[in-house]
Amino acid sequence: MLYFLTSSPCMPDHVRLNPANGFVNELRKRLPQPCSLLYICSDPDDPESSDRYSAEMRDGFQQRGFVFSDFQVLDRRNDTEAGELMEKADVVLLAGGHVPTQNRYFAEIELDRLLKDYKGVVIGVSAGTMNSAKLVYAQPEREGEAISTDFQRFLPGLGLTDIMILPHYQQIKHNVLDGLRLFEDITYPDSEGRCFYALPDGSYLFGHDGVEELRGEAYRIKEGRLEQISKEGDILLLKQADKG
Repeated sequence: MLYFLTSSPCMPDHVRLNPANGFVNELRKRLPQPCSLLYICSDPDDPESSDRYSAEMRDGFQQRGFVFSDFQVLDRRNDTEAGELMEKADVVLLAGGHVPTQNRYFAEIELDRLLKDYKGVVIGVSAGTMNSAKLVYAQPEREGEAISTDFQRFLPGLGLTDIMILPHYQQIKHNVLDGLRLFEDITYPDSEGRCFYALPDGSYLFGHDGVEELRGEAYRIKEGRLEQISKEGDILLLKQADKG
């Protein structure tokens, strides 16, 4: 299995795929033409949003010259066929959305089990990327989550990687939630004994041939401290020691 775990695969102001850091070129090398794509939603009970965002994603691929032999959306309407749809797909795309909502759905359809024998390409988008980790850090996002004693910030994930990614860093680094600074007051303390990687849009984690590479600008958050570890255009090979 190959995986591209992105912050966002699209251009900042358009649905077209973002070619930054070799993303589109790498996809062209790895995907058959035409290819079959399975879009796995973030909220199985919001089909209108799933249809809208999946259509935008399809458009974004097509505008870069990708051709689809089949394009399916997996949600509550057809998830009894999840295994069959996975077997037919050259690409599985894990949608963005609300991390805990998507996490529950992935567990419900046993996506971790379905992916164990999957031989194609996985593309994670935002929440889909976050839920790809073995241990998922569900960074608080909605009002009330930062101060709730019931909100679980660490969840079991799909296990594609040990890397916990925080997407859209350029957009959210100054956010305030429930009166708390998202990073300084929430995420930095949560990094004690753990390690997170904050990625701006255009950066991604590329897993292939038994190795993992950070492509583009990236920041490591560990033991309450943030450090920039790569810049735009860089390819950073992650060693086991980097992942703890």
